Amino acid sequence: MGKASRRQRGTDRTPRAARPKPAPFEPRPFAGLPHETDWVAMREILPAATAVVTVRPEHVPDGAPSTVTVATVLPLAWPALHRTDGTVLIGTQSGNSSGDASRDLAGQLLAGLAAEQGHPVTSTEQVTADSPRLQDVLAEDSGFEVTVHEGFDFWVEDQELEGDAAASLERANESVVPTTAMSALPSAYWVRIGERAHIRLVLPDDEDAATDALARLHAAGTDGLGEGQRLLGAFRTCGLLVPVWDLDPELEASAHEDELAAWGERYRAALEVDTALTADERRARSGLLSRQVTLR
Repeated sequence: MGKASRRQRGTDRTPRAARPKPAPFEPRPFAGLPHETDWVAMREILPAATAVVTVRPEHVPDGAPSTVTVATVLPLAWPALHRTDGTVLIGTQSGNSSGDASRDLAGQLLAGLAAEQGHPVTSTEQVTADSPRLQDVLAEDSGFEVTVHEGFDFWVEDQELEGDAAASLERANESVVPTTAMSALPSAYWVRIGERAHIRLVLPDDEDAATDALARLHAAGTDGLGEGQRLLGAFRTCGLLVPVWDLDPELEASAHEDELAAWGERYRAALEVDTALTADERRARSGLLSRQVTLR
């Protein structure tokens, strides 16, 4: 083929459509939402829980509900479900993972609203930098009151599942870890795992500031929840810190409410200290970081 022919072929080509940019990574995806710590708990630490949110009118298709039930998990890990009664549910622990959980969940929510009644959303398109986030989709006054369930029967309520979905419900119920919401502090949950019991607490503060406060408490010997109820460490997720305590397995959740409330006061006081960490506190901080795990 001669140069003239190659030039002629080149003039016939049309520019390729610009590819959408991938969604940027958001280290703290739920920042700016009311009850940020509860969103993190639903995403990362709760086995079976729900909350109801309100969608902005401009994002609600004709005939679709204006409220959506946010759940931890749905049958077969579906991203969303539009039930025959018109209710829409989304699963916080299923669906795409773009690096921005808020954008992923907004995509699941919009797909659920658009789905035909009685049908699940089994997959969603990968979100991009142009895709809306929950902060764009949810009404400003949207509540987020978490309800912890003993199992996943909320999947069906008065309806029936069949086949694989029914089997998925049975397996899911068998795997649920007993969990109780604590009242002393927001986003604190008592869990029983085998023969052990723990409290997990999602802290609302910047993770570096929270780590410094924990280090101060640890160096002072006041990071536990009473005799024998020791702080195991903390893990990071969604840009926040989640301390975990090892508890007396013979005690139920209610036995720890007073100690948890008192710990919350000590933590707030430690958080307000604006002086540099002491040598002991720096060592405590290093110890906390060495045991820290990051969940993405």
